[in-house]
Amino acid sequence: MIIAHDLGTTGNKASLHATDGTLVAAVTTRYGTDFRAGGIAEQDPHAWWRAVCEATAALLSRTGTRPAEVRAVGFSGQMMGAVLLDAQHRPIRPALIWADHRSGEQADQLNAKLGPHEAYRLLGHRAHPTYSLSKVMWVRDHEPENFARVAHVCLAKDYVVHRLTGVLRTDPSDASSTNAYDQHAGDWSETVLDAAQLDRSLFPPIVASATCVGEARAAIAEEIGLPAGTPVVLGGGDGPLAALGAGIIDPEDGAYTYLGSSSWVSMSAARPLHDPQLRTMTFDHVVPGRYVPTATMQAGGASLEWITGVLRPDPGEEDRFARLLAEAADADTSGLFFLPHLLGERSPHWNSAARGAFVGLSRHHGQAHLARAVLEGVAFNLATCIQAFREAGHPVTRVDAIGGGAASDLWLQVLADVWGATVRRRSIVEEANSLGAAVTAAVGSGLLDDFRAARDLSTVEVEFAPDPGRHDDYTRRHADFRAAYASLEPWFERQR
Repeated sequence: MIIAHDLGTTGNKASLHATDGTLVAAVTTRYGTDFRAGGIAEQDPHAWWRAVCEATAALLSRTGTRPAEVRAVGFSGQMMGAVLLDAQHRPIRPALIWADHRSGEQADQLNAKLGPHEAYRLLGHRAHPTYSLSKVMWVRDHEPENFARVAHVCLAKDYVVHRLTGVLRTDPSDASSTNAYDQHAGDWSETVLDAAQLDRSLFPPIVASATCVGEARAAIAEEIGLPAGTPVVLGGGDGPLAALGAGIIDPEDGAYTYLGSSSWVSMSAARPLHDPQLRTMTFDHVVPGRYVPTATMQAGGASLEWITGVLRPDPGEEDRFARLLAEAADADTSGLFFLPHLLGERSPHWNSAARGAFVGLSRHHGQAHLARAVLEGVAFNLATCIQAFREAGHPVTRVDAIGGGAASDLWLQVLADVWGATVRRRSIVEEANSLGAAVTAAVGSGLLDDFRAARDLSTVEVEFAPDPGRHDDYTRRHADFRAAYASLEPWFERQR
């Protein structure tokens, strides 16, 4: 068996796989996030480790798998965060996760020194507070006593892999999410680190995603519930591993959308894709020689989770999410828009000051209208991103959907109608990231010969074709959605 862990925003989605990658069982162990005013979004790295231990025990118990049957462990992890460790590799403070956007001033400093277009050319990304580098700079500037103890900076999956093996490494996919990685050289960028005034020694060596970096240590064998010596494969960032889990390996595999806390549209490419308007970004794939051009918004599924909590606040209400969406199915939202920028925004606006807003509210609007407007707002925002890909010569006519939001027929139909593209739900949606991690672990441990085995492990279950009439209407409304943001952008800036 193979165990894969996906350290996401709300919890660890762990899965057990046969050695050919076939999914056998999955569990989710939750942990909390400290969201506070001022752009704070932090998590306790110890909670990630506890979630990995609990999920491992649950998978083995639920399936009757003996620990000795586990041939490899692999990892997927949330990207763009900053885990700050001391010389003994102990966390100095809570991790600043991707959603933390306190470091706008530091990102502005990078842009001023490098120039936004040069930064984008080097990194495949804008310099932005979403990324790890400006977060580390923020700690240096605002918490000097903590920063004086920092000896290592890493990402979520790297911390857990070190806890398991005693080896600290990162891979190109996660490195490409830090704003410190020269995508052309495939290494940490001396130019960018000099601009940030940070020492290269803070950042771990970069090795291939499918590297078997070590084995489970005897000292933690009882805690993790696996035998000492179990091989551990490093894995990668959740975005590129989601692509692998969706079977997106080569350019001809098309595009996919991930509908999780953050949401994105992405594809595979043979080289980085640079948008003249800097709307999109490019990560390294976990597959060597491949890249994943991506347009990511901060609060996709998180917007739906938020509105559900606001309108249906009782967590004990059975199927509250499904009930709310059922009400939204027939709601007429003409003239009503939701700007889904609850956590600032990455693609397409790259504005950490952006905020969520309902625009066009009338007295007759109720729960159903608000819920449907949220679905449509996420679809409209991602449509602007898809437009950037199309303008760059990458036609997007078919999009495979994964992530928790892909379970909603209504949302997938809305996406198809807004985008004018066929949207297909795959058979593995919630566990797509951990499926990618399992395939990477199988390749790294010699159980599989090629990443392309992933294509056969998840199949298309249902297709949602765009309705021409609704697409025409949504195309007109998309222009109004964009105009609403443009009108509010000066107000957002004044609220910084």
